[in-house]
Amino acid sequence: MSKNKLAKFADMERYPHVFQAADVATNDTPFAMRGRWHADFFKNDNPIVLELGCGRGEYTVGLGRLFPDKNFIGVDIKGARMWTGATESLEAGMSNVAFLRTHIEFIDRFFAPGEVAEIWLTFSDPQMKKVTKRLTSTYFMARYRRFLQDNGLIHLKTDSNFLFTYTNYMVEANKLPVDFKTDDLYHTLAAEQDEEVKQILGIQTYYEQQWIARGLTIKYLKFQLPQQGELMEPDVEIELDDYRSYNRSKRSGLTTSK
Repeated sequence: MSKNKLAKFADMERYPHVFQAADVATNDTPFAMRGRWHADFFKNDNPIVLELGCGRGEYTVGLGRLFPDKNFIGVDIKGARMWTGATESLEAGMSNVAFLRTHIEFIDRFFAPGEVAEIWLTFSDPQMKKVTKRLTSTYFMARYRRFLQDNGLIHLKTDSNFLFTYTNYMVEANKLPVDFKTDDLYHTLAAEQDEEVKQILGIQTYYEQQWIARGLTIKYLKFQLPQQGELMEPDVEIELDDYRSYNRSKRSGLTTSK
């Protein structure tokens, strides 16, 4: 039987690589690690990579294993899920992995300008009703710019055709450089010759395995976010996803949304 939530939260309080700031909306105290992640926690100058909405932390831990020369921080508000990756990385003695429990809306409070090199968005809620809640909206891009290095990388891996389509429109509207794009990741990987690419994109989260079993195609987009240039929201109507994803629904009688 798995541990209950209270026991998991008690574990997380003791974990040296877990930072909890769930009260960020009401707590104005500056975050002590902001601008100090390299010096005070990781003890190196290796690039920092964030996974926003990390869930159980499969990607954070998986990437940490693949790239010991990079530092990875999984971010989510749901500590009971995060416990899985936090426990696995602790037991494995991984010194390049950390977790931050907080609301992603306030992510720019935790990192100084230029402190982060890459962001992973793995199976984010598509937020089909409200654009400012989408983690690939210009609302969030403006926040990422506050701590992401110039031309820092953003990776989107999703089962949602709505979110993938919206993000492509956002990227095109703002002329953001695209490094890689596919609307059927595992079909593309079957022909991919680069073993490193296969390893990175082949990491599968718990829910991703369920979606693949249901026959859903997985989409992937990697693009750069320059510091310069005004960000514009695309003014387009996008067809809503026609299925219920895990813990998600359209919550609307509409068929399209901006």
